[in-house]
Amino acid sequence: MNVYSARHYDADRRLYDAFEEATGVEVRVLPANAEQLLERLRVEAEATEADVVVAADAGNLWRIKEAGLLQNVTTSALEQGVPQRLHDPDGAYWGFTKRARVIIYRKDAIDPAALSSFDDLTNPDLRGKIVMRSSTNTYQLSTLASRIERLGAANARAWAAGVRANFARDPQGSDTDQIKAVAAGEAVATVCNHYYAIRLQNSADPADRAVAEKVGLIFPDQAGSGAHVNISGAGVTAHAKRRDRAIMLLEYLVSDAAQTMLAPLNDEYPIRPSIAPSPALAALGAFREEDIPLDALGRHQAEAASIFEEVGWR
Repeated sequence: MNVYSARHYDADRRLYDAFEEATGVEVRVLPANAEQLLERLRVEAEATEADVVVAADAGNLWRIKEAGLLQNVTTSALEQGVPQRLHDPDGAYWGFTKRARVIIYRKDAIDPAALSSFDDLTNPDLRGKIVMRSSTNTYQLSTLASRIERLGAANARAWAAGVRANFARDPQGSDTDQIKAVAAGEAVATVCNHYYAIRLQNSADPADRAVAEKVGLIFPDQAGSGAHVNISGAGVTAHAKRRDRAIMLLEYLVSDAAQTMLAPLNDEYPIRPSIAPSPALAALGAFREEDIPLDALGRHQAEAASIFEEVGWR
């Protein structure tokens, strides 16, 4: 079977190898980013050899679904394996890992109590002290889309404008680059997916570990809506030639065996709370998760992009 994947982790290859060993089904992977995969599927149409699409961020998966490139699949194994809010309501895509959007702060520069909420990032006291990556990044779009879903466009616009007013520099670089900028004293705080901080902490490079030692991690909004959580997920392509095998792979990805294997490999959260996270994540403790419909991250994506443009968050 053939997998088009926007995830490029050694952990995923180990999962596919374990699936092959368990089922005898060979998994061939074509790697590309989500936009490239969407366009390739659109061009290939019925002639595609892709059976499964894997992507990070529900916003990306929603766009592939909206393009008519996924088919709805529901099985008891999928329904039992994936919490309701972590899969598409129609069954077009199913989450198999979770990631939290967290606040990273420089330990010697600010009291973490001053950054308990994403709202705190708009505090005028932080003028010139916040770094962020570009608003065109899917993680940023989904973060704002979740706020639109919960609080409306006007609130989301005010929040984006408030954070933009506190920028220390124009957006640039990856989530990891933002963490390094905070550690270097270019800013006091940023927002990133949790695993980027954990990777620096666990890195074999002493320079990376030195960065991790200078910063702290906060799960925001624990007294309110909870931390924004997104997924990596997979779906069966609309024109899958090997549909039964594709469904087998989706079911395997959410199985106890796969979830237990993945948890310590990639420092993402298992899709179910019954599966223990990696030791590094367990050390962070439990946290309250935002509870909104997953497809909202896609439905509000265009509006989020427009708001970011309006407030000058490039």
